Amino acid sequence: MENATTRGQPGALAAIATMVAGSVPHAVLLVGPASSGKTTLAMDLAAALLCLDPDPAARPCRRCRGCRLVASGNHPDLHRLAPEGPGGQVRIGKATDPEPGSIRHLIGELALLSVEGGARVAIVEQAHRINDDAQNALLKMLEEPPPGVTIVLCADEEECLLPTVRSRCVRVRLGPVAGRDIERWLGELGAADAPSAARFARLASGCPGLALAYARAPDAARLRGEIARGLIDLLAAGRHERLTSVRALMSSAAALEAALDEGRKSVAGAGDAAGDGILDGVGTGTTGTGRRRKKAAAAIQPGATNAEGEPDAAADSAAPKVSASDRRAAASSLLAIWASLARDLAVAALGGRRQLQDPELLEELAGVAPTMPAGALLAFLAQLAAVEVQIDENVNPELALDVLVLAWPRSGRAA
Repeated sequence: MENATTRGQPGALAAIATMVAGSVPHAVLLVGPASSGKTTLAMDLAAALLCLDPDPAARPCRRCRGCRLVASGNHPDLHRLAPEGPGGQVRIGKATDPEPGSIRHLIGELALLSVEGGARVAIVEQAHRINDDAQNALLKMLEEPPPGVTIVLCADEEECLLPTVRSRCVRVRLGPVAGRDIERWLGELGAADAPSAARFARLASGCPGLALAYARAPDAARLRGEIARGLIDLLAAGRHERLTSVRALMSSAAALEAALDEGRKSVAGAGDAAGDGILDGVGTGTTGTGRRRKKAAAAIQPGATNAEGEPDAAADSAAPKVSASDRRAAASSLLAIWASLARDLAVAALGGRRQLQDPELLEELAGVAPTMPAGALLAFLAQLAAVEVQIDENVNPELALDVLVLAWPRSGRAA
C-alpha cells in the first residue's frame, strides 16, 4: 500500500494489502501494544475499502471523494467507536433506542444500507475494553454480518476478548516499531528536532503514537524525568519517606497521563498533516479524557501518614474522590517508568551506556548503579511485573504501590 500512513509495520501492511486486493474478511482483529499504530492501520484499511479507484492495487489513492471523506472524518459509511465515560468501557447500550457510542447503536447503524453505495466499515478502538455483554451483542453480527460490512477491532490484548469473538476474526499482529523508524517519522512530521526525536523514540519503547504524544506535549518528558529521579532518590530513603513519597509520585504520574492525553488530542486535531489516527485510542468517544485526568492529578495527593509511618486512612478518606480507572491509569504509568528505570539501572551496573532507555538519566544512573546489590534489581522487576497483573485485576493501586515501594532495593551507600 504505497499511500498508507502506517509506519514500521511491513508485515501488517502486507496482510492488509492482500485483503484489499483479494477477498476482504467481514471481521479483522488488529492486535499489538498500545500506541503501536493499530488505529492508523485500521484507518488505512478503511480508506482502501472506501476508495473509488478502479485499481485495487492503487487503493487508497488519497485523491478520490471516498478518500477525502475518510481523511476529513466525514465519510457516512465509516463508523468509529471507542471507550468513554467512567471506567473507560465500550458499553452494550439500551435495548431500545440505544445511545450513540454503544455497541447496539453501532449494530443499528451497520444494519442500514450504504449511503455511498459501496462498502461499510466499523472501527472499534481499544476493543479490549468491550465488556462481556457488549461482546455477546457484537458476536451476533460477527456470526451473520450484513453484506459489504467489515468490522475492525483494535485491541492491546486479545485475551480480553471472548474466544468466540476472536475465532470469527482474521488476526493481524503489530509489533514494536524500530527506534530509527520512529525518529525518521517524527522528523518527517516536523514534530521534533533530531536529538529530541531520538529521546522520544527511546522513551516510547517501539510505540510511535506515544513518541508523537511526547513530542506534542512538552511537559510530558519533563514530568517523566522528575518521576524517574524521584524513584532514584528513594533508593537511599527509609520506610517513612518511601511511603510518603510514593503518593506524590502517583500524583505526578497522573499529571503525566494528562499531559500525554493533551498531546494525543493535539495530534488528533491536526489531521493528516500530523499523521491522523496514529495514536491508538484517539477518535470518537475520547473527548474529556484529558480533563478527567487533570482532575485526577490534582486529587491524587501525597497521603498523610501516622506516627508509625503508615498511610493514614482517615486523612485519605477526606481527600477528593478519584475514579478507579484514573487511579489505575496513574499507577500503570508509574509502574511503566519504574520498570524502565530498574532495567536501566541493571544495564548501567553492567557498564552499558548506549542501551539506556533514557540517556538523560545517565549521570544519576552511573552514580548509583555500582552500589546496587547483585540480583536485587532482577528480583524487583519480577515483583513489579506481578504487581502490574494485580492492578489489572482490580487490586487497590495505592496499597499495591505501598508494597512495591518497600521492596524497592536500597543502594549500597544507603545501607
